[in-house]
Amino acid sequence: MPVVTDTEDAVVTALLDALPSGSQGVDSAERMRAWLDLHPDEYAVVLGPHLDLDDALKACEDLRTTRPTVSVVLVRTEVDAAVLTRAMQAGARDVVPHGDTAGVAAAVSRAHELHVALRGPSGAHQLGRVVTVFSPKGGVGKTTMAVNLALALADGGARRVCLVDLDLAFGDVAITMQLFPTHSIEHAIGSEHDLDVDQLDDLLTRHDKSLMVLAAPAHPDARERVTPALVTRVLRTLRESFDHVVVDTAPAFDEQVLTALDETDECIIVATLDVPTLKNVKVALETLDMLDIARGHRHLLLNRADDAVGIGPEKVEAILGMPIATQVGSSIAIAASTNSGVPLVVDSPDHPGSTALRALAASLAGDSVPAPAGTGSTPEGEQAGAQESQNGTSRGKARFRMRREG
Repeated sequence: MPVVTDTEDAVVTALLDALPSGSQGVDSAERMRAWLDLHPDEYAVVLGPHLDLDDALKACEDLRTTRPTVSVVLVRTEVDAAVLTRAMQAGARDVVPHGDTAGVAAAVSRAHELHVALRGPSGAHQLGRVVTVFSPKGGVGKTTMAVNLALALADGGARRVCLVDLDLAFGDVAITMQLFPTHSIEHAIGSEHDLDVDQLDDLLTRHDKSLMVLAAPAHPDARERVTPALVTRVLRTLRESFDHVVVDTAPAFDEQVLTALDETDECIIVATLDVPTLKNVKVALETLDMLDIARGHRHLLLNRADDAVGIGPEKVEAILGMPIATQVGSSIAIAASTNSGVPLVVDSPDHPGSTALRALAASLAGDSVPAPAGTGSTPEGEQAGAQESQNGTSRGKARFRMRREG
């Protein structure tokens, strides 16, 4: 996906709004180069008007020889003959006046066409995105949300999705879906440096709704033998075959979870309306800030969201300092679907909880859908009257910040 570079946040945001979902923003040429080092599949770089012209042209020259399949779109406040001449000599593909967002979008579209022509359709294939579902507190319904979100993303086979159970000691994804895997991530131990798509495919278990699952080990003692290097290899390999890789994590900042978070494109934070959970989530968000993980790509999923407990959504947003992306209310149907092994979005696709999770999935996938009508609470023994679901999920195009060393 394209990378936008400018020192002004407002300019980056405006440019990102004109580009495909999943595009990224950075604030310097150095961060742009670091991003490209981590993502060799990028096909376009947009250099904003507030970058020094000499620095922007130097970046053009570097990319012309080191990454010839990456097109540079130069955005300048003044576009005259001298700027055009220097840009052409440096190797820029397009020069667009500042404020012409339609022109930037058209230039990026041409860049993608050139990328496909140079590398072929298979070479231009975009790697899948990693969606990590995390909560620092157990018992909040994280696995249930991860399973249903993965199925919502798969959309009956419309997208290729793999669900990874990275709760390596006590993972429940398989039993939640009534799967009986013969292989798990444990069988990849020792393959940190040579694991490939075909080998990993043999370890996956298919769910009958076009979802693939990489199960957790059958016994907790295998956790210590699953190294961070293996987690990295597994996630990067799965990116090559799937549109989305959904990761269900353990409720802790252990080495494996931190590694998964480092590979994350979008992070779903699951919380419930109780003070201990909100306290832990607040601390977890501060930790993610300190490590510069998924900044601008975090989405708060409020589970069991019922006003009767005395803490409303507005108070949650004030405590955590972030908007609620989606709410799922308490419901007997959710517990019943979990116990039956048929996830809610499959068992009851019209349930408000299913609607809320499908809306979140569509937002993560970059689709345009109407906001869900309500949360997952129903009148079957619970409070009557479902609350309106909040769908404030970002388009997945916020500023990227490199994780600080150490």
